[in-house]
Amino acid sequence: MAKFVVSPHFRLQEWVAEEKGYFKDEGLDYVFHSMWGDDDPGKTHVTPDKSGAYQNFEEGSDNNVSCACHWTVNVAASAGHGKMYTDAYSVAPCGVFVPPESPIKHPSQLKDVPISVGYQSGSHYATIQALEQYLKPEDIKLSFADGILFSRMEKLIDRNVPAASLFSGPYYFLEQLGFRKIIDSTFMIAAMLNGNPDAEDIRKYFRALRRAQRDIDLRPELYTHYYRNEFPKRFLEEIDTRRWGPGERIVFEPYTREVFEQSFRWIAEHKIFGDHAMGSGRYEEACVSIGT
Repeated sequence: MAKFVVSPHFRLQEWVAEEKGYFKDEGLDYVFHSMWGDDDPGKTHVTPDKSGAYQNFEEGSDNNVSCACHWTVNVAASAGHGKMYTDAYSVAPCGVFVPPESPIKHPSQLKDVPISVGYQSGSHYATIQALEQYLKPEDIKLSFADGILFSRMEKLIDRNVPAASLFSGPYYFLEQLGFRKIIDSTFMIAAMLNGNPDAEDIRKYFRALRRAQRDIDLRPELYTHYYRNEFPKRFLEEIDTRRWGPGERIVFEPYTREVFEQSFRWIAEHKIFGDHAMGSGRYEEACVSIGT
């Protein structure tokens, strides 16, 4: 049987579990590697226009467990690109940032301003969800041409874009640099099971992450240095992770049928996918509970 693949995804939990030996304690036969490879993340995180989390699921993944915003996992699982894991979910702090010298100080001032987001990724949906409290749909202008997380962070720092949606390490780095958060757009992240991973391996993996989450909750400042492992080399001398927060938090509670159906309905109403790409929308077909 092939080894279980563990790949961090902008968050701290996998790094902590690896450092503390929690995967080994659980008896997981695994290999640990960055999903972005050994190159500079500032290069490997660059993506073509309109290529995001959903497209990654369409292409397939070598990881036994992949993570993305719950909206994308919801639709991708409904379309048969994997099984949505419903025994836990995550919450990721996110926000729309502008440079400190920007005249924009209120969400209503983002009318017709291009906001860099990841296509069919968490920042895409979350920005709409946050801003529709203030703006009409036709006044929310999203830009998908600026790459995913680190790419659009770099373009905002270089003043090549007027606003960007950021989470994880980039969220804290922009705060450190004095960029202004115009609106919070915190969103849920879900896990996708790829292929046919062994159920007991999945339980071992999440038990290790649960232990890591407790460690992070207790002493987050001991572990924020792991953000450096996935950060573009250009900024490593400048970032001060001692000032940063814990970021994404795994919640070991069920992702329920009600949440699934509400999310699926929201995506359909906002026409983010064509009808042909939405899949069945049936909880029983798209989701799986394995337990602890």
